[in-house]
Amino acid sequence: MSRPEDTLQIRKLIAEGVGTALLVFFAVGVATLSFGFDVAGTSAAAGVVATALAFGLVVLVLTYTFSSISGAHFNPAVTMGFLFARRISLRDAIGYWLAQFAGALVGAGFLRAIFGVARGYSTGTTGLGTNGYNSRSIIGLGQGGAFLAEVILTFLFVFVFLAVTRRTAWPAQVSGVVIGLALATVHLVGIPMTGSSVNPARSLGPAAYVGGTALDQLWLFIVAPLVGAAIAGLAAPFFYPAEQEEAAGAPAAAGQPSRRPRVGMPSAAPARSSEP
Repeated sequence: MSRPEDTLQIRKLIAEGVGTALLVFFAVGVATLSFGFDVAGTSAAAGVVATALAFGLVVLVLTYTFSSISGAHFNPAVTMGFLFARRISLRDAIGYWLAQFAGALVGAGFLRAIFGVARGYSTGTTGLGTNGYNSRSIIGLGQGGAFLAEVILTFLFVFVFLAVTRRTAWPAQVSGVVIGLALATVHLVGIPMTGSSVNPARSLGPAAYVGGTALDQLWLFIVAPLVGAAIAGLAAPFFYPAEQEEAAGAPAAAGQPSRRPRVGMPSAAPARSSEP
């Protein structure tokens, strides 16, 4: 007979995997339709806006759907930020990362299967919403610029995520809206530069099916977002020291119990009711 804590942990990991899969399917799907199939026309600006809104809206919807279960990270960079902010344990973070990467591969796989039967589709010409630099960047951004851009973009998104999911943040009900708007904002800037990753899982999923240069350049879209997230995780306690002091000895984050489920902080097993 499984313990309530084990059942809850499994539920969290499934929620992270499913949420990440849905994020990749819908948001990367819009990116592929906009830039691969040109459904937005020849205007790059229209594709940028459509894709940025898709990422923001999908995350907003999924946040309110799964936040009480897993904290609604759906992004290894967000989990990294929580880890450096001491709001999640390393053990739980590793579980989240595995679930997120697996979910991204599943979501991209379904997307590839659907697009694969479309007339004239090929991963070489149509693509699958992958990230890139140099010739794969809309503005021709080089490797160094792409790395710095991803660090800064991810820092902003993860810092906002950490700020609005604090126990003392108010009002908690709008945190999902702020997170969605933050993601849409960084994508408006980042898409012309690199396709805007800020999420290693989102980059891995499509690149695994496209291969070639997309896979060769994947390392940057894993490393740079994690660096930006780590900086955000270190910066959050500096700007919100009271929150850090309150959490000392009892980190509040994904994988930790809470009486009041909040975005970024999942619910606890019924048998445990201690404050995070």
